[in-house]
Amino acid sequence: MTPGSNTPLPVARVTVDVAAPVRLDVSGLLLTADGKVRSDDDFIFYNQPTGPGVTYRSGGGTAPDAITIDTAAVPPDIEKIVVTASPDAAGRTFQGVEPTATVRDTDGGTVLATFTPPQLGTETALVVVEIYRRGGQWKVRAVGQGYAEGLAGIATDFGVSVEEPAAASAAPPQQPVAPPPPPAPPAVQSPVAPQVPAAPPAPATPPPPAPGAGKINLDKGRVSLRKNQTVSLVKGGSPLLSQVRMGLGWEPAFRGKDIDLDASVIAYGPQRNHIDSCYFGKLTILNGAIRHSGDNLTGEGGGDDEVITVDLGRIPQEVTGLVFTVNSFSGQKFTEVAKAYCRLMDAATGEELVRFDLTGAEPQTGVLMAKLVRQFSGEWDMTAMGDFVKARTVRNMAEPGARAL
Repeated sequence: MTPGSNTPLPVARVTVDVAAPVRLDVSGLLLTADGKVRSDDDFIFYNQPTGPGVTYRSGGGTAPDAITIDTAAVPPDIEKIVVTASPDAAGRTFQGVEPTATVRDTDGGTVLATFTPPQLGTETALVVVEIYRRGGQWKVRAVGQGYAEGLAGIATDFGVSVEEPAAASAAPPQQPVAPPPPPAPPAVQSPVAPQVPAAPPAPATPPPPAPGAGKINLDKGRVSLRKNQTVSLVKGGSPLLSQVRMGLGWEPAFRGKDIDLDASVIAYGPQRNHIDSCYFGKLTILNGAIRHSGDNLTGEGGGDDEVITVDLGRIPQEVTGLVFTVNSFSGQKFTEVAKAYCRLMDAATGEELVRFDLTGAEPQTGVLMAKLVRQFSGEWDMTAMGDFVKARTVRNMAEPGARAL
């Protein structure tokens, strides 16, 4: 295919993968007639791999990432699904990289179309192809539209909420850096270039919503989270990139009985790949960016039982997610634990920023307490989890932690 060309799809289920000499992150966005997502749930990528009729599949670093589209399951108000790609390495452009999109019959494996965008340079993200419906027929169109601001630029253009530091909020909306493909015949094609937002982006730090209504930030001071709530580690419009301490604590449910639990943090890459784990047997990882206080054998006494210090500004770019866990190596269940909690503190001042108290218990030996996820715009989000799993060691926690990202 050439830029702007299109071809009908003879099957209902198609898979689009994008291969290149370097590792790419591939994603899909479901767009309505106005060229925008209905909500952030229509952005399908490694941290949100499923949507209505659209699924993301990781290649695990050995095969290309792929987006599968079941056109029969796509909601009627969705007119197109755009497939995007960006280099996995931070700051990498498409200079000297020739990505190729391959559209296949998902069930039969037959190749239906291929497209290699020409003349790429400083772009850090691409809208590669789009699957769209016209007159009751689904088609694929070659796009090859480049963006200089990475996947965040594409997401913003299509209406996904991407929080930016306050200084960036006055910048104009993202604009494509590559010229759009030539216009297609009006009978079968629509313009290729993404629509530019008519209004400026939303402020970087909107007023905090009501409890449970979405993400909040640290502007109002200490945040107390309930399960599945998320707080953006942004204060005064700027991301928190200093040292923080995650304190984890617990007490025995039955007086006089010791409870030996182990706190850990597991670091993951953009494909949910396990990079390293910090726990009592490995007190420092990521060149000292994460440090563990050491093992507490009883859980007795006030205050945090184990503390993990994280230097957010020194976390390597290849680390995009941190999952904080507590597990019982001795096999004691969490029904024998009282007052389990985790809290995030400013390491410099000791100020408590975020707290999550575990209110329920299950007869399991492990719990995923909280996760920190790096956003496209650079800041970190903290989400309270409280998910119990059958795991007695940090090694056993790695797989459920990856699934929870």
